[in-house]
This record gives sequence, structure tokens and C-alpha cells, in this order.
Amino acid sequence: MEWLKVSKANLTVYIHPSKSNQVSKAVLRELSSLLFTFSEIVGGVVLAYDVNSLDTCAKILPGVHPYLGVKLKANLLLFCPKPNTLLEGKVVKLTQESIHVVVLGFSAAIITEKDIREEFVCKTKKGQEVYASRSNKRHVIKVGTMIRFLVKSFDEEILHICGSLIPDHTGSIYWLDKNLEVVSHADRSEKKKRIEPERIMLEQGAVDGELSNLDIVQKRTNAKRQKHWEES
Repeated sequence: MEWLKVSKANLTVYIHPSKSNQVSKAVLRELSSLLFTFSEIVGGVVLAYDVNSLDTCAKILPGVHPYLGVKLKANLLLFCPKPNTLLEGKVVKLTQESIHVVVLGFSAAIITEKDIREEFVCKTKKGQEVYASRSNKRHVIKVGTMIRFLVKSFDEEILHICGSLIPDHTGSIYWLDKNLEVVSHADRSEKKKRIEPERIMLEQGAVDGELSNLDIVQKRTNAKRQKHWEES
């Protein structure tokens, strides 16, 4: 998943002097305030953190309201979707004009009608709307389906994504993965079929070659016998 990554960060957390007797708790509280918000410093949405080391020597910063600057090292799990990369999410709503998706349970994504390839047509089945493929009736997108889509843009402020289902390798993850396995198996079978005749031909060629050599040896033996009889 290229849209999830772990970043090793060297951070400085500023805490109020009144929290000087509870530095660790104050630092964790400040780090928690970063969760599920986009940080330009680390270049992504912070999903989780793990503090590796904490500097026990805090530096008092000068000012009207002096704060303590605490340096630390932490591993940050970041959500950073980039344009033209693939993303996965769960469909929560379908209409004739759009497909609405939730990614990782917190980021909303929308795929509008113009970004849904013509292969899919919106139908009503059993009282609910679904997007069904014209080329494969089993490729269906409905509420609850996990889909793979292409990122067009990402609004860092409201964590909103605009996506696309135009590429052929997008759609229902279940169908895509299953179809990929079938295609891979078919390719292996086809390759095996191509190799077998070549192997048979090579083996036949080897046998034919041996027979030819035997014929040559037999002819030479007969010639020697005939020459011996003539000399006798």
C-alpha cells in the first residue's frame, strides 16, 4: 500500500511549564492532537505514533509565556494518497451520479459519473442501486463492496478524495483479485501447452538422430563385411 508509510521523525514538542512535572504525559497529549489531521511537516495524515526516545533535558524558550521544548524521536504511520495512485475503500452510498466511499473509516471519497468508465451501468436490483459491468455480470459494485480506485485529488484540509474508476484495473477488489488469479492460471496453462510440443519435438528429434546414426553404423558394418568377402 503506497498510500500508507512509516516515517521516522525528529520532533520538538512545546509544553507549558505547568506540565514540567508530567513531561511524558504532556508530550503524548500533544502528539495525540496530531492524529487524523494533515501535517505539512511530515507530509501526510498522522494515523498512529510510537515514541522511540525522549530527551529528558527540556529547553526553556524565552518569551512572555515561556514554553519547554522537548526533543523526541518517533515513528509515525502516515496516510498520504497521491494523484494517480491506487486507493482502496468501502462503498457507503450509490446514486445514478456518483459512488461514495470511506477510506480507513475516516476519509471520504467520491467518484462522479464522468469518472466511472462506460463498462459500468447503474441498475436497481432487489430494491437497491448497484453498478454492474456490461462485459462481466459478476463484476458488481454495491453498498458494502470494497473497491480499488485511482486518486485524482486529495483535499488536505478536509481529508476529502476525488477518485476515478476509468482505468481497467479499478473496481471491485474481490472481482479484480479473483479475475487476476484466473488470468494468471490461464497464462501458465497456455505457456505449458506451448512448452510441451517443443519438448516432444526435441525428444523426437533426438530419437530420429539416434536412428540415423544407427543406420549409418549398420551401413558401414555391411560395407566392411562385403569388402572382406571380396578379398577372401
